[in-house]
Formats: sequence, C-alpha cells, structure tokens
Amino acid sequence: MPIAKNREYRAVSHLLMPTAAETQKRIDSNFYVEGYATTFERYLWWESDGVRFYEEIAPDALSGADTSDVIMQYDHTGKVLARLSNATLGIEVDEKGLFMFADLSKSTAAKELYEEISAELITRMSWAFTVEQESYERIDANTRLRRIERIKKVYDVSAVSIPANDGTEISARSFAERSFQAERQELLGRQARLLNLRIKMMEV
Repeated sequence: MPIAKNREYRAVSHLLMPTAAETQKRIDSNFYVEGYATTFERYLWWESDGVRFYEEIAPDALSGADTSDVIMQYDHTGKVLARLSNATLGIEVDEKGLFMFADLSKSTAAKELYEEISAELITRMSWAFTVEQESYERIDANTRLRRIERIKKVYDVSAVSIPANDGTEISARSFAERSFQAERQELLGRQARLLNLRIKMMEV
C-alpha cells in the first residue's frame, strides 16, 4: 500500500456490514453499509523489545478536522466507491468513535464491494488521516501511550482485507523511534545537569 507523506493509516477491528432490516438506514439504498472507521478505545499499537506502545484518540480529536470531501475506498487505493460531496457517503462522530455509512450502488466496483461485505469476505475498516496535535506519556518502564489530541484532516474511510497494514506498521515504528530518541536525549540532559552540579560542588 503506498504511503503518502505525513498521512497515517489506522486499521481497526470493527465490523463493516449491511444494516439489519430493523435498523434505520441513513441513506435509502439497497446497497447500504455502515460501520465504525475508528473508535476512542485505547488499543495496543506496537510492541518492540518488551515495550508496549498504546494509542488512543481523544473523543474531541475530530472537532474542527477537515472532513470536507472524505471518500470511501478499498484498502485506501483504487477507485472511489462513495464520497461525501455527492451524498453517497456520510460520517458522524458519536460517543463511540467515527461512524460511517454509505450507498454502494453508484458503480460496478462499489456493488462488487457490497456483495463481498454481504458475504462477510470483507469485515474490517480503516481510515486515513493526518495529526495536528498529539501527546506522549511514559506510563512505566514497559508502557508508552500516544494520545492523538487533534486530527487535522480525514482523507478516507476504507473497507480493508486485513486490519494490520504497512501504513500502520511504518507509522508505529517511526513514532517509537522518535519517542525512544526523545527519552534518550532527556536522560542525557539529566546526566549532564547532574555532572555540572557535582563539578560546582567540588569547586566550593
């Protein structure tokens, strides 16, 4: 999967499936699907050398985000299957996460995806976005937490074949490396300050 500069891809384990007959559809279509592209639950994002990196998205992280023309794709690539600007795609932020719903009746490719979802061949979702603000916390020796405070732009919500993808892995590895480097610099800074303090005490 191609990785756009500064864009993050995050896969989540939430069903993307046609709405049951008793559930109210948000779009009147025989090719209607809905699901959560992401939720606000904390999850294990990356693990390396016994250190676990968790991630969570703040409930208000999408407030003010650019969602002007979000599209729906398959695995973040290929043809556009639905989009916000022509009312074949809708997104809503609720207490659980980013909810999406779509009409997959407007093209042959969209209808094919609907059939694959109906047959439960495709059962997961992902989304592509850029981060405007984030925080990092070292909870203990083996636990780190990345909290996404603010999303800058949402690019797409995608049905995906496999929830774990190269985009997530590359992003996680990059963040882990930056975080470890920052911790190392902080440790070196503390050691330097202690050394200077000892030297000054010896000079007294």
